[in-house]
Amino acid sequence: MFQDISDSIEACAAFYGDDADAVRRYLIQGQQRALALPNRGPIRFDKDGAIHGDILKAYGTHGFYIFEQALSEAEVKDLENDLERLRENFPTEMGAPTDAQGRPALGADNKAMTLQWAKPLSDPLGGTAIANGRHQVKLFEPQPGDDAPQATPFYLAGSLQFSLACLRAYGHPGLLKMAEAINGEDFTPFHEGLFIKYAGLGAAVSWHQDGDTHWDNPDSDEDSHGFNFMGQVYGSTAVNGVWVVPGSHKRGRLDIVKMVAEAGSERLPDAVPIICNPGDVVINNRQLLHGSFANTGFETRVTVNFGFHRRASVLNVLGAGIHADAATFDEDFIAERSRVIGMAIAARQQRFPDEVPYNYAPDAKAQNSLVWSDDMQASLKDYNLMDLSI
Repeated sequence: MFQDISDSIEACAAFYGDDADAVRRYLIQGQQRALALPNRGPIRFDKDGAIHGDILKAYGTHGFYIFEQALSEAEVKDLENDLERLRENFPTEMGAPTDAQGRPALGADNKAMTLQWAKPLSDPLGGTAIANGRHQVKLFEPQPGDDAPQATPFYLAGSLQFSLACLRAYGHPGLLKMAEAINGEDFTPFHEGLFIKYAGLGAAVSWHQDGDTHWDNPDSDEDSHGFNFMGQVYGSTAVNGVWVVPGSHKRGRLDIVKMVAEAGSERLPDAVPIICNPGDVVINNRQLLHGSFANTGFETRVTVNFGFHRRASVLNVLGAGIHADAATFDEDFIAERSRVIGMAIAARQQRFPDEVPYNYAPDAKAQNSLVWSDDMQASLKDYNLMDLSI
């Protein structure tokens, strides 16, 4: 069962004036098409302990798969508690050095990108040169209410340094087994963060494909730019969630301006929303065309994002400079950035001692084995300066 968002659909449609009926139909029909797709279920394994072939086939076909209840109730509660603690330490307003209690605000002394803000219901990336211009069109920007703040938190980068619950989720053995199935046992990190879409305020993220460096590589394929996991803390709906065009990860770099023009609106006809309950985790191919509309509904979405790459996609490659400054990722660079995997596995093992931990092959080969201690997380400060952004 999924939450009833009928009121949110009506609220969203009301922002669109003469297009209200069309928007209402789009949301309802998109929801129906999404739930009809055969790409959701629990994490399953074959007799050899590998990810079940049916999951890999569905992911390969559609470009995304929803692992239902991948995060336990206890793990979701840990995430909720951490999110509340983080919110209490957010700056009082964009750029403020302190939180509401007068403490140094979260990320105030970081060198790396941390908390990003956006005008309520805006599309801050669409139609701009940000992120190498991959957000080619600007989505509709509803007018927020008179009582709306000037800006709201939108995205927290480098989340593993701030949240132990996020770090533990990063070490989830079933999800890491999926990373191995897609990217090989020597897979590498990418980038981690929290997407924050407050009810009635959350900004849009215009249609885009992730990835920058391998589109014109003759050896590239549908998995060359890796994937993201998207863990849902409160759930995801047709109003507040990510929409995707199934199968578009196989079509190379797309002309989004042309697609929107042919559709006659930003409401791409083949797109579907990712519908999730709390605790569900989505694997989303980074080459899949995706985006999210402004959250004009009554449900908040917070997504725990973390992604992985093939080693071959990043080794000795000059990065795209989107999530961190462009750098050439040699063996030492990758090894340093990858240490977070072992830390996450160790942190998770302490919290869930009865769970069989994932065995990360590069650490096993190097005979790296960690036992979690509380001072480890502090060593992650500004770790996202070394994000493997391609």
